[in-house]
Amino acid sequence: MSDRYLVTGGARLAGRVVVGGAKNSVLKLMAASLLAHGRTVLTNAPEIADVPLMAQVLEGLGASVQIDGDRVTIDTPEVPSHHADFEAVKQFRASVCVLGPLMARCRRAVVALPGGDAIGSRPLDMHQAGLRALGAHSAIEHGCVVAQADDLIGAQIGLEFPSVGATENILMAAVLADGVTEIDNAAREPEIVDLCEMLIEMGARIDGVGTETLIVTGVERLSPTSHHVVGDRIVAGTWGIAAAMTRGDVEVVGIPPQHLALVLTKLEHAGAVVDRFEDGFRVRQQDRPRSVNTATLPFPGYPTDLQPMAIGLASISEGMSLITENVFEARFRFVEEMVRLGADARTDGHHAVVRGIDQLSCAPVWSSDIRAGAGLVLAGLVADGVTEVHDIEHIDRGYPHFEENLRALGGEIERVRG
Repeated sequence: MSDRYLVTGGARLAGRVVVGGAKNSVLKLMAASLLAHGRTVLTNAPEIADVPLMAQVLEGLGASVQIDGDRVTIDTPEVPSHHADFEAVKQFRASVCVLGPLMARCRRAVVALPGGDAIGSRPLDMHQAGLRALGAHSAIEHGCVVAQADDLIGAQIGLEFPSVGATENILMAAVLADGVTEIDNAAREPEIVDLCEMLIEMGARIDGVGTETLIVTGVERLSPTSHHVVGDRIVAGTWGIAAAMTRGDVEVVGIPPQHLALVLTKLEHAGAVVDRFEDGFRVRQQDRPRSVNTATLPFPGYPTDLQPMAIGLASISEGMSLITENVFEARFRFVEEMVRLGADARTDGHHAVVRGIDQLSCAPVWSSDIRAGAGLVLAGLVADGVTEVHDIEHIDRGYPHFEENLRALGGEIERVRG
Protein backbone atom coordinates (compact mmCIF):
# COMPACT_ATOMS: atom_id res chain seq x y z
CA MET A 1 0.00 0.00 0.00
CA SER A 2 1.19 3.51 -0.82
CA ASP A 3 1.15 6.48 1.54
CA ARG A 4 -1.93 8.68 1.74
CA TYR A 5 -2.84 12.13 3.02
CA LEU A 6 -5.64 12.92 5.43
CA VAL A 7 -6.76 16.46 4.62
CA THR A 8 -9.14 18.27 6.96
CA GLY A 9 -11.25 20.90 5.26
CA GLY A 10 -12.13 24.36 6.48
CA ALA A 11 -8.72 26.00 6.92
CA ARG A 12 -8.00 29.43 5.48
CA LEU A 13 -4.44 29.49 4.14
CA ALA A 14 -2.35 32.49 5.13
CA GLY A 15 1.35 33.25 5.31
CA ARG A 16 4.47 33.12 3.18
CA VAL A 17 5.88 30.22 1.16
CA VAL A 18 9.23 30.09 -0.65
CA VAL A 19 9.34 28.17 -3.92
CA GLY A 20 12.50 26.28 -4.88
CA GLY A 21 13.84 25.21 -8.26
CA ALA A 22 11.62 23.90 -11.03
CA LYS A 23 11.09 20.18 -11.46
CA ASN A 24 10.56 20.78 -15.18
CA SER A 25 13.99 22.42 -15.39
CA VAL A 26 16.35 20.65 -12.99
CA LEU A 27 15.96 17.22 -14.59
CA LYS A 28 16.84 18.60 -18.03
CA LEU A 29 19.79 20.54 -16.59
CA MET A 30 21.07 17.34 -15.01
CA ALA A 31 20.86 15.64 -18.39
CA ALA A 32 22.64 18.60 -20.02
CA SER A 33 25.65 17.99 -17.75
CA LEU A 34 26.43 15.00 -19.99
CA LEU A 35 27.40 17.46 -22.74
CA ALA A 36 30.69 18.30 -21.00
CA HIS A 37 33.40 16.32 -19.26
CA GLY A 38 33.95 17.41 -15.66
CA ARG A 39 32.01 18.75 -12.68
CA THR A 40 28.72 20.62 -13.05
CA VAL A 41 27.00 22.11 -10.00
CA LEU A 42 23.29 22.93 -9.83
CA THR A 43 21.99 25.09 -6.98
CA ASN A 44 18.38 25.76 -5.97
CA ALA A 45 17.53 22.19 -7.00
CA PRO A 46 14.16 21.04 -5.63
CA GLU A 47 14.21 18.27 -3.03
CA ILE A 48 11.81 15.97 -4.90
CA ALA A 49 11.79 12.25 -5.64
CA ASP A 50 12.58 12.70 -9.35
CA VAL A 51 16.01 14.22 -8.69
CA PRO A 52 17.50 11.02 -7.19
CA LEU A 53 15.83 9.07 -10.00
CA MET A 54 17.60 11.21 -12.59
CA ALA A 55 20.81 10.77 -10.59
CA GLN A 56 20.38 7.01 -11.04
CA VAL A 57 19.99 7.50 -14.79
CA LEU A 58 23.19 9.56 -14.98
CA GLU A 59 25.10 7.13 -12.77
CA GLY A 60 24.07 4.32 -15.10
CA LEU A 61 25.72 6.31 -17.90
CA GLY A 62 28.98 6.58 -15.95
CA ALA A 63 28.51 9.87 -14.08
CA SER A 64 28.99 10.42 -10.36
CA VAL A 65 26.19 12.37 -8.68
CA GLN A 66 26.09 13.88 -5.19
CA ILE A 67 22.90 15.41 -3.79
CA ASP A 68 23.23 17.69 -0.77
CA GLY A 69 19.94 19.44 -0.03
CA ASP A 70 19.29 21.87 -2.87
CA ARG A 71 22.76 21.38 -4.37
CA VAL A 72 23.46 18.71 -7.00
CA THR A 73 27.04 18.01 -8.13
CA ILE A 74 27.56 15.90 -11.24
CA ASP A 75 30.93 14.57 -12.39
CA THR A 76 30.59 13.35 -15.95
CA PRO A 77 33.03 10.93 -17.60
CA GLU A 78 35.15 11.78 -20.61
CA VAL A 79 33.17 9.25 -22.64
CA PRO A 80 29.74 8.47 -21.15
CA SER A 81 27.97 5.20 -21.80
CA HIS A 82 25.35 5.59 -24.51
CA HIS A 83 23.02 2.89 -23.13
CA ALA A 84 20.24 4.02 -20.76
CA ASP A 85 18.21 0.83 -20.58
CA PHE A 86 17.58 0.32 -16.87
CA GLU A 87 14.79 0.55 -14.32
CA ALA A 88 15.13 4.23 -13.34
CA VAL A 89 14.53 5.37 -16.94
CA LYS A 90 11.14 3.67 -17.00
CA GLN A 91 9.83 5.42 -13.88
CA PHE A 92 9.53 9.00 -15.10
CA ARG A 93 9.08 10.87 -18.35
CA ALA A 94 11.98 13.32 -18.09
CA SER A 95 14.51 10.49 -18.41
CA VAL A 96 14.10 10.69 -22.19
CA CYS A 97 15.94 14.04 -22.15
CA VAL A 98 19.28 12.17 -22.03
CA LEU A 99 18.68 11.26 -25.69
CA GLY A 100 19.89 14.57 -27.12
CA PRO A 101 23.03 14.84 -24.95
CA LEU A 102 24.02 11.23 -25.69
CA MET A 103 23.69 11.81 -29.42
CA ALA A 104 25.76 14.99 -29.12
CA ARG A 105 28.57 13.35 -27.12
CA CYS A 106 28.53 9.73 -28.36
CA ARG A 107 26.74 10.00 -31.72
CA ARG A 108 24.63 7.07 -30.59
CA ALA A 109 22.05 6.38 -27.89
CA VAL A 110 19.87 3.58 -26.59
CA VAL A 111 17.24 4.94 -24.18
CA ALA A 112 14.43 2.85 -22.72
CA LEU A 113 10.98 4.27 -23.35
CA PRO A 114 10.10 6.36 -20.30
CA GLY A 115 7.23 6.06 -17.84
CA GLY A 116 5.76 8.81 -15.67
CA ASP A 117 2.37 10.39 -15.20
CA ALA A 118 -0.81 8.94 -16.69
CA ILE A 119 -1.91 12.09 -18.52
CA GLY A 120 -2.19 10.80 -22.07
CA SER A 121 -0.11 10.01 -25.11
CA ARG A 122 3.22 11.80 -25.37
CA PRO A 123 4.90 10.15 -28.38
CA LEU A 124 8.54 10.67 -29.29
CA ASP A 125 7.87 11.23 -33.00
CA MET A 126 9.09 14.85 -32.98
CA HIS A 127 12.19 13.93 -30.95
CA GLN A 128 13.14 11.31 -33.52
CA ALA A 129 12.25 13.48 -36.52
CA GLY A 130 14.53 16.22 -35.19
CA LEU A 131 17.44 13.82 -34.76
CA ARG A 132 16.86 12.45 -38.27
CA ALA A 133 16.94 15.99 -39.65
CA LEU A 134 20.38 16.35 -38.02
CA GLY A 135 21.55 13.22 -39.84
CA ALA A 136 20.81 10.44 -37.36
CA HIS A 137 19.04 7.14 -37.84
CA SER A 138 16.41 6.61 -35.15
CA ALA A 139 13.85 3.90 -34.44
CA ILE A 140 11.98 2.18 -31.61
CA GLU A 141 13.45 -1.27 -31.02
CA HIS A 142 12.66 -3.69 -28.19
CA GLY A 143 11.15 -0.97 -26.00
CA CYS A 144 14.01 1.51 -26.53
CA VAL A 145 14.72 4.56 -28.66
CA VAL A 146 17.79 3.55 -30.68
CA ALA A 147 19.65 6.32 -32.52
CA GLN A 148 23.04 6.68 -34.15
CA ALA A 149 24.84 8.98 -36.56
CA ASP A 150 28.23 9.17 -38.24
CA ASP A 151 27.96 12.89 -37.60
CA LEU A 152 25.34 15.49 -36.75
CA ILE A 153 24.89 18.29 -39.29
CA GLY A 154 22.97 21.50 -38.66
CA ALA A 155 19.53 21.68 -40.26
CA GLN A 156 16.31 23.66 -40.37
CA ILE A 157 13.73 21.88 -38.19
CA GLY A 158 10.11 22.89 -37.86
CA LEU A 159 8.08 21.38 -35.01
CA GLU A 160 4.43 20.51 -35.63
CA PHE A 161 3.71 21.56 -32.04
CA PRO A 162 5.90 23.54 -29.61
CA SER A 163 6.80 20.41 -27.67
CA VAL A 164 8.98 21.10 -24.64
CA GLY A 165 10.65 17.69 -24.69
CA ALA A 166 11.36 17.69 -28.43
CA THR A 167 12.73 21.24 -28.26
CA GLU A 168 15.06 20.22 -25.43
CA ASN A 169 16.40 17.07 -27.08
CA ILE A 170 16.93 18.71 -30.47
CA LEU A 171 18.57 21.73 -28.83
CA MET A 172 20.99 19.59 -26.80
CA ALA A 173 21.91 17.51 -29.84
CA ALA A 174 22.44 20.61 -31.98
CA VAL A 175 24.85 22.42 -29.66
CA LEU A 176 27.64 19.99 -30.63
CA ALA A 177 26.56 19.45 -34.26
CA ASP A 178 28.45 20.79 -37.26
CA GLY A 179 26.97 24.01 -38.64
CA VAL A 180 23.81 25.94 -37.83
CA THR A 181 20.49 24.48 -36.69
CA GLU A 182 17.27 26.49 -36.75
CA ILE A 183 14.40 25.18 -34.61
CA ASP A 184 11.12 26.78 -35.65
CA ASN A 185 7.96 26.67 -33.51
CA ALA A 186 10.19 25.92 -30.52
CA ALA A 187 8.74 25.81 -27.02
CA ARG A 188 9.16 29.09 -25.10
CA GLU A 189 8.60 27.95 -21.51
CA PRO A 190 10.79 29.54 -18.80
CA GLU A 191 12.35 26.11 -18.31
CA ILE A 192 13.52 26.13 -21.96
CA VAL A 193 15.04 29.56 -21.36
CA ASP A 194 16.76 28.20 -18.25
CA LEU A 195 18.25 25.32 -20.24
CA CYS A 196 19.44 27.69 -22.96
CA GLU A 197 21.07 29.94 -20.37
CA MET A 198 22.95 27.02 -18.83
CA LEU A 199 24.08 25.78 -22.24
CA ILE A 200 25.34 29.27 -23.08
CA GLU A 201 27.24 29.31 -19.78
CA MET A 202 28.82 26.01 -20.90
CA GLY A 203 29.97 27.62 -24.16
CA ALA A 204 27.05 26.95 -26.53
CA ARG A 205 26.04 29.50 -29.15
CA ILE A 206 22.27 30.00 -29.11
CA ASP A 207 20.30 32.95 -30.48
CA GLY A 208 16.59 33.66 -30.15
CA VAL A 209 16.31 32.48 -26.54
CA GLY A 210 12.74 32.93 -25.33
CA THR A 211 11.31 33.16 -28.86
CA GLU A 212 9.70 30.56 -31.13
CA THR A 213 12.85 30.35 -33.28
CA LEU A 214 16.10 29.06 -31.77
CA ILE A 215 19.25 29.36 -33.87
CA VAL A 216 22.05 27.10 -32.67
CA THR A 217 25.58 27.34 -34.03
CA GLY A 218 27.40 24.13 -33.15
CA VAL A 219 30.68 24.26 -31.23
CA GLU A 220 33.41 21.63 -30.82
CA ARG A 221 33.09 21.20 -27.07
CA LEU A 222 31.36 22.50 -23.97
CA SER A 223 32.68 23.04 -20.46
CA PRO A 224 31.03 22.22 -17.11
CA THR A 225 29.47 25.08 -15.18
CA SER A 226 27.64 26.13 -12.02
CA HIS A 227 24.01 27.13 -12.53
CA HIS A 228 21.10 28.34 -10.36
CA VAL A 229 17.87 26.51 -11.26
CA VAL A 230 14.93 28.75 -12.18
CA GLY A 231 12.02 28.83 -9.68
CA ASP A 232 9.09 26.43 -10.08
CA ARG A 233 6.17 28.38 -11.54
CA ILE A 234 3.82 25.36 -11.25
CA VAL A 235 4.41 24.98 -7.52
CA ALA A 236 4.04 28.76 -7.16
CA GLY A 237 0.79 28.71 -9.11
CA THR A 238 -0.52 25.87 -6.96
CA TRP A 239 -0.06 27.95 -3.80
CA GLY A 240 -1.63 31.00 -5.45
CA ILE A 241 -4.73 29.04 -6.48
CA ALA A 242 -4.87 27.46 -3.01
CA ALA A 243 -5.08 30.95 -1.53
CA ALA A 244 -8.03 31.80 -3.78
CA MET A 245 -9.84 28.51 -3.08
CA THR A 246 -9.58 28.88 0.71
CA ARG A 247 -10.29 32.65 0.68
CA GLY A 248 -6.83 33.10 2.11
CA ASP A 249 -3.86 35.45 1.94
CA VAL A 250 -0.63 33.86 0.69
CA GLU A 251 2.65 35.44 -0.38
CA VAL A 252 4.68 33.29 -2.79
CA VAL A 253 8.38 34.00 -3.23
CA GLY A 254 10.88 32.50 -5.66
CA ILE A 255 9.70 33.16 -9.22
CA PRO A 256 9.30 36.21 -11.47
CA PRO A 257 5.52 36.85 -11.64
CA GLN A 258 5.69 37.17 -15.43
CA HIS A 259 6.24 33.40 -15.54
CA LEU A 260 2.62 33.11 -14.32
CA ALA A 261 1.15 36.19 -16.00
CA LEU A 262 -2.01 34.57 -17.36
CA VAL A 263 -2.62 32.49 -14.22
CA LEU A 264 -2.45 35.58 -11.99
CA THR A 265 -4.76 37.46 -14.35
CA LYS A 266 -7.28 34.59 -14.14
CA LEU A 267 -7.14 34.77 -10.34
CA GLU A 268 -7.93 38.48 -10.56
CA HIS A 269 -10.89 37.67 -12.78
CA ALA A 270 -12.02 35.25 -10.05
CA GLY A 271 -12.06 38.16 -7.59
CA ALA A 272 -8.65 37.86 -5.96
CA VAL A 273 -6.38 40.80 -5.22
CA VAL A 274 -2.96 40.01 -6.68
CA ASP A 275 0.14 42.02 -5.82
CA ARG A 276 3.20 41.41 -7.98
CA PHE A 277 6.81 42.10 -7.06
CA GLU A 278 10.22 41.26 -8.47
CA ASP A 279 10.58 37.71 -7.18
CA GLY A 280 7.03 36.70 -6.32
CA PHE A 281 3.42 37.69 -5.73
CA ARG A 282 0.67 37.80 -3.12
CA VAL A 283 -2.89 36.47 -3.57
CA ARG A 284 -5.74 37.64 -1.31
CA GLN A 285 -9.28 36.33 -1.73
CA GLN A 286 -12.01 37.64 0.56
CA ASP A 287 -15.28 36.54 -1.01
CA ARG A 288 -16.36 33.39 -2.81
CA PRO A 289 -14.44 33.11 -6.10
CA ARG A 290 -16.21 33.90 -9.36
CA SER A 291 -16.28 31.40 -12.23
CA VAL A 292 -13.55 31.77 -14.87
CA ASN A 293 -13.15 29.99 -18.21
CA THR A 294 -9.69 28.53 -18.85
CA ALA A 295 -7.99 26.91 -21.85
CA THR A 296 -4.57 25.27 -21.52
CA LEU A 297 -1.92 26.14 -24.09
CA PRO A 298 1.88 26.14 -24.38
CA PHE A 299 3.63 29.09 -22.71
CA PRO A 300 2.71 31.93 -22.46
CA GLY A 301 -0.72 30.29 -22.29
CA TYR A 302 -2.31 28.72 -19.24
CA PRO A 303 -0.14 25.76 -18.12
CA THR A 304 -1.63 22.30 -18.50
CA ASP A 305 0.10 21.42 -15.22
CA LEU A 306 -2.25 23.84 -13.43
CA GLN A 307 -5.41 22.56 -15.11
CA PRO A 308 -6.45 20.35 -12.14
CA MET A 309 -6.16 23.36 -9.84
CA ALA A 310 -8.29 25.42 -12.24
CA ILE A 311 -10.98 22.72 -12.03
CA GLY A 312 -10.66 22.68 -8.25
CA LEU A 313 -11.16 26.45 -8.12
CA ALA A 314 -14.12 26.23 -10.50
CA SER A 315 -15.76 23.55 -8.37
CA ILE A 316 -16.40 25.98 -5.49
CA SER A 317 -16.74 29.20 -7.51
CA GLU A 318 -19.96 31.11 -8.15
CA GLY A 319 -21.32 30.25 -11.58
CA MET A 320 -20.31 27.88 -14.37
CA SER A 321 -16.78 27.46 -15.78
CA LEU A 322 -15.58 25.88 -19.00
CA ILE A 323 -12.12 24.30 -18.80
CA THR A 324 -10.55 23.29 -22.13
CA GLU A 325 -7.55 20.96 -22.27
CA ASN A 326 -5.47 21.43 -25.43
CA VAL A 327 -2.23 19.65 -24.43
CA PHE A 328 -2.74 16.28 -22.69
CA GLU A 329 -5.98 14.44 -23.45
CA ALA A 330 -6.06 12.19 -20.36
CA ARG A 331 -5.75 14.99 -17.79
CA PHE A 332 -9.52 14.91 -17.30
CA ARG A 333 -9.22 11.69 -15.29
CA PHE A 334 -8.96 14.20 -12.45
CA VAL A 335 -12.62 15.14 -12.96
CA GLU A 336 -13.74 11.63 -11.98
CA GLU A 337 -12.08 12.07 -8.58
CA MET A 338 -13.57 15.54 -8.16
CA VAL A 339 -17.03 14.05 -8.71
CA ARG A 340 -16.32 11.72 -5.77
CA LEU A 341 -15.91 14.90 -3.72
CA GLY A 342 -19.31 16.14 -4.85
CA ALA A 343 -18.21 18.46 -7.65
CA ASP A 344 -20.83 19.22 -10.29
CA ALA A 345 -18.62 18.54 -13.28
CA ARG A 346 -18.78 16.64 -16.55
CA THR A 347 -16.46 16.23 -19.51
CA ASP A 348 -17.10 16.35 -23.24
CA GLY A 349 -14.04 15.64 -25.35
CA HIS A 350 -11.45 18.31 -24.59
CA HIS A 351 -13.84 20.29 -22.39
CA ALA A 352 -14.95 20.12 -18.78
CA VAL A 353 -18.04 21.97 -17.64
CA VAL A 354 -18.00 22.77 -13.92
CA ARG A 355 -20.87 24.35 -11.98
CA GLY A 356 -19.61 25.67 -8.68
CA ILE A 357 -21.14 24.57 -5.39
CA ASP A 358 -20.75 26.06 -1.91
CA GLN A 359 -18.64 23.25 -0.46
CA LEU A 360 -17.24 19.89 -1.52
CA SER A 361 -17.83 16.72 0.54
CA CYS A 362 -15.03 14.53 1.86
CA ALA A 363 -14.35 11.14 0.24
CA PRO A 364 -11.44 8.81 -0.60
CA VAL A 365 -9.77 9.89 -3.86
CA TRP A 366 -6.80 8.68 -5.90
CA SER A 367 -3.98 10.63 -7.56
CA SER A 368 -3.26 9.73 -11.18
CA ASP A 369 -0.31 12.12 -11.60
CA ILE A 370 1.69 14.81 -9.79
CA ARG A 371 -0.63 17.72 -10.47
CA ALA A 372 -3.84 15.75 -9.96
CA GLY A 373 -2.54 14.75 -6.53
CA ALA A 374 -1.87 18.34 -5.52
CA GLY A 375 -5.23 19.40 -6.95
CA LEU A 376 -7.05 16.80 -4.86
CA VAL A 377 -5.32 18.04 -1.70
CA LEU A 378 -6.50 21.58 -2.51
CA ALA A 379 -10.02 20.23 -3.04
CA GLY A 380 -9.81 18.51 0.35
CA LEU A 381 -9.07 21.88 1.94
CA VAL A 382 -12.49 23.16 0.82
CA ALA A 383 -14.44 19.97 1.62
CA ASP A 384 -16.30 19.09 4.80
CA GLY A 385 -14.67 16.54 7.06
CA VAL A 386 -11.49 14.58 6.26
CA THR A 387 -10.57 13.70 2.68
CA GLU A 388 -8.25 10.74 2.03
CA VAL A 389 -5.90 11.33 -0.91
CA HIS A 390 -4.23 8.09 -2.02
CA ASP A 391 -1.16 7.39 -4.21
CA ILE A 392 0.59 10.52 -3.00
CA GLU A 393 4.00 9.33 -4.19
CA HIS A 394 3.09 11.31 -7.30
CA ILE A 395 3.05 14.51 -5.24
CA ASP A 396 6.49 13.67 -3.84
CA ARG A 397 7.83 13.74 -7.40
CA GLY A 398 6.95 17.39 -7.92
CA TYR A 399 6.35 19.25 -4.63
CA PRO A 400 9.21 19.53 -2.11
CA HIS A 401 8.20 19.61 1.57
CA PHE A 402 4.56 19.69 0.51
CA GLU A 403 2.84 18.90 3.80
CA GLU A 404 5.30 21.04 5.78
CA ASN A 405 4.57 24.07 3.61
CA LEU A 406 0.84 23.44 3.76
CA ARG A 407 0.86 23.19 7.56
CA ALA A 408 2.93 26.39 7.79
CA LEU A 409 0.15 28.15 5.87
CA GLY A 410 -2.47 26.84 8.29
CA GLY A 411 -3.69 23.75 6.45
CA GLU A 412 -4.52 20.53 8.29
CA ILE A 413 -2.82 17.56 6.64
CA GLU A 414 -1.44 14.27 7.93
CA ARG A 415 0.66 11.72 6.07
CA VAL A 416 -0.25 8.09 6.77
CA ARG A 417 2.47 5.59 5.89
CA GLY A 418 1.64 2.42 3.98
